[in-house]
Amino acid sequence: MSSRIAKPCEGQIGEHDGELRFYVNGWRCDAHSPWAAKGLPKPQPGPGLPAGAWTTPSPLSDSRVHDDRAVASGKRRSSPTTYRAAQAAVHHTNGTSA
Repeated sequence: MSSRIAKPCEGQIGEHDGELRFYVNGWRCDAHSPWAAKGLPKPQPGPGLPAGAWTTPSPLSDSRVHDDRAVASGKRRSSPTTYRAAQAAVHHTNGTSA
């Protein structure tokens, strides 16, 4: 790569028309773009992202299972309040009282 800044449509002869975009071969206007050189119509923009793309919950958050027994035994980190609640839930389901 050279350090000089290339001009749009450098080396191209003819009228420059349309929007400037950067392609692999440099900055080109619509008239000198790769698709115009092949005689193809201007590509239309795609549909974009789905409407709920950023609001859909991650499958990672759904796959995490918080086991009360692991929290109550101290094998899983938790706050002291969650730890006590998990111990109470485990002792309650086992039929014992603390």
